[in-house]
Amino acid sequence: MSKVLVLTSSILGEHSQSNQLIDYAMAQLSDKNVNVTIRDLTNSQLPTLDGELAMALRGAESLNARQQDALSLSDRLVKELKAHDTVIITAPMYNFTIPTQLKQWIDLVARAGVTFRYTDQGPEGLLTDKKAIVITTRGGVHKNMASDHLSPYLRTVLGFVGITELEFIYAEGLSMGEAIAQESIEKAQFELDLLLA
Repeated sequence: MSKVLVLTSSILGEHSQSNQLIDYAMAQLSDKNVNVTIRDLTNSQLPTLDGELAMALRGAESLNARQQDALSLSDRLVKELKAHDTVIITAPMYNFTIPTQLKQWIDLVARAGVTFRYTDQGPEGLLTDKKAIVITTRGGVHKNMASDHLSPYLRTVLGFVGITELEFIYAEGLSMGEAIAQESIEKAQFELDLLLA
């Protein structure tokens, strides 16, 4: 782990428990020889994918200004992702899935011919030299339950672009009382210590 890209996606700012956990993780990395880039997806003004932008990302030849801007942004985000060997993603659960801002980032970096390609044997991810750590916070308890659409989705979409070395850190029950929340946060911090050692 020499170059780390941190993606934060909580809309709660200083009240965010996932941001507090990423601050804890950054403190663990501060005394190591690690180059860290932090991208706050809530402040990145990423566009929501629509038909017009999808055509730009799929290689349309004649692009309007909005399409050119989106393609340029996508190229920058992909270049940034490719430049790092580890990605740490904060993914608080909102309505049983990922935040909109994280989905917008995924839509801009999951590009055919760029981060994955189609072959006779099916799709092949092109970012196979990376690993990811997902820090996911939840008010309730959802791990390994039908209500957890977040973890399977991220496992699928990251694997689709080739990132199959993947670890999840769960902090659950954060709205179920102070004692449960504190225990869950401490467990997540302990697991981060082990992963970042």
